[in-house]
Amino acid sequence: MDVKLIITDFDGTLVDTFEANYQAYRQAFEDENITLTRDKYREWFGFRFDRFIREIGIIDPEVKSRIKEKKAEYYPSYFQHIRINRPLLEFIRAFHRQGGLTAIASTARERNLRNALRHIDAETDFDLILAGENVSHGKPDPEIYLKVLKALDIRPDEALVFEDSTVGLEAARSAGIRTMTITQKFFS
Repeated sequence: MDVKLIITDFDGTLVDTFEANYQAYRQAFEDENITLTRDKYREWFGFRFDRFIREIGIIDPEVKSRIKEKKAEYYPSYFQHIRINRPLLEFIRAFHRQGGLTAIASTARERNLRNALRHIDAETDFDLILAGENVSHGKPDPEIYLKVLKALDIRPDEALVFEDSTVGLEAARSAGIRTMTITQKFFS
């Protein structure tokens, strides 16, 4: 079957945002007199905010809320650390120019995701952008991929997903979509 839709994850697939996210979270945690080490952040990188913050051990709802808002505020000031997967972005752009549908399916917060897409000048390269707020269940649940397929009226066998994480690959495969695994070597 021909591929009519390319879906990409964002963090770790289309871009490497680890350092930008870490620095923004580190600063937000610091505002609360909490130390966030790079190793501790790496352990939970890629999870939705609620799970990440719970795993770190923060349970106070007010502290959680302040960290979430401060992180979003600080994040753009660290965009110089974002590394783009240029081959994938150019491939998606070429596919889109030829009439193919393109989408992002990410557990990232929509505000952060759209800010980063604007920064790399890629927001208009996608027909649909779904973020963490658009689903009830994060990856490895296939919900986000099933929603993309439904919204764009595409069958699973007509789509291809680019992912970097085990949970993301599992989610896409559970939705019945073919996958391509992305590794760090593509980032510049």
